[in-house]
Amino acid sequence: MSRSATSTPATVEDCLRVGAGFSQGDRAWIAEQFATLDSQLATYHADATELEVLVKDRGARGQKVTLECWIAGQQKIVTTSTEEDLHAAINDVRDDLRRRLNDAKTRQEPRNNRHLRESTITDVISPELTPPLDETEPVDEESAARSV
Repeated sequence: MSRSATSTPATVEDCLRVGAGFSQGDRAWIAEQFATLDSQLATYHADATELEVLVKDRGARGQKVTLECWIAGQQKIVTTSTEEDLHAAINDVRDDLRRRLNDAKTRQEPRNNRHLRESTITDVISPELTPPLDETEPVDEESAARSV
């Protein structure tokens, strides 16, 4: 089954866990802030995707918000923010995860994956499509003698 046709697409609501520093009461507010991630997560299966958000030293000057994303078959993505405002920190980790998910998807596409791109190009080019050499051009006798 291709990723674009998953039977149960991942959504923030299904995949989000709140960790240290957050209560279950915060979960609905955080899920609402992360809802824009649904379009990126939808290409993955819900059972193979997890999100966890946690905050260290909540409300203190050095608070740190961390968002971790696990998708089966890919490396774990961790985004962090040290914004003092909790709302700004939540949005910061959300936006960073969105960028990193887009980057991960781009790396898997043939135009940005050298191995896939080269095999695709060599499959398309064939000798029948190669233009014939123009034999009307004068040949330099010295270079022709060296090549023999």
